Amino acid sequence: MTKKIATREAYGKVLVDLGKQNEDIVVLDADLSKSTKTSSFGKEFPNRFFNMGISEQNLMGTAAGLAASGKIPFASTFAMFATGRAFEIIRNSICYPKLNVKVCATHAGITVGEDGASHQALEDIACMRAIPNMTVINPADAISAEALIYAASEYKGPVYIRLGRAKVPVIYNKEDYEFEIGKGIEVKEGQDVTIIATGIMVDKALKAREDLLKEGISARVIDIHTIKPIDKDIIIKATKETKAIVTVEEHNILGGLGSAVAEVVVENSPVPMKMIGINDTFGESGKPDQLLEKYGLTPENIFNKVKELLNKLK
Repeated sequence: MTKKIATREAYGKVLVDLGKQNEDIVVLDADLSKSTKTSSFGKEFPNRFFNMGISEQNLMGTAAGLAASGKIPFASTFAMFATGRAFEIIRNSICYPKLNVKVCATHAGITVGEDGASHQALEDIACMRAIPNMTVINPADAISAEALIYAASEYKGPVYIRLGRAKVPVIYNKEDYEFEIGKGIEVKEGQDVTIIATGIMVDKALKAREDLLKEGISARVIDIHTIKPIDKDIIIKATKETKAIVTVEEHNILGGLGSAVAEVVVENSPVPMKMIGINDTFGESGKPDQLLEKYGLTPENIFNKVKELLNKLK
């Protein structure tokens, strides 16, 4: 059985390790440390942990001040509050002066589940990638989350890291992969079509690929864990070596991975494309798996959409 770990769990583990390695690492939270998993850092390093209360704008403003003082702040809250309530502070106080703040937002996407539409951040990638100087990262599993958070700690400048609430399958092996900010990963080879996925949808894309193979369709699967700066080379290579591109994301199809990939494709090597994601609507309360099913974020729907697209090309 495939092991499942939430990416927020990996975040809590990495924070403690980073705290031991670098005394300049500080962590801020908005009274959600048990949920964001920053509480582990708080217990280990109470003098470097700041619970700012339910005041997300102040959270980000304080993080900016700490960064300006030479610290490396990790500022955490739910993705809806980080990118919604604190957007202007992130834009003007963090990104405009290009301060070294890591915004690590948990509980992103539809898989927040029962918390419902008010807490399901489906626009956060679009918001963050539109801000100059911001790097946007969306890991697929716990292994990639650990590696990319380490990389973000060493990167100089603002970073937005999207993390989830639900446990997700571990798809990578620490020994087999190297994760580099801005470099996508070709997880599986393929010649007929390329499925470009991000976050938890990489696992769904891999499962869809298995079903496609049974019908003689060879699908390449690419993990774009860095939405910005996006890996143009791996995308352009895919357009030249396969017939079409299908993007898959747990996010609104407007402004997210699909839009970012389309921007590369249309300017460099146009091919037919299909975007799978939340179709410009709010979510609702429900079990994560039920919501993924309802909104079409399943291997079955990816399989069907790939076949539909390829049939149009015959």
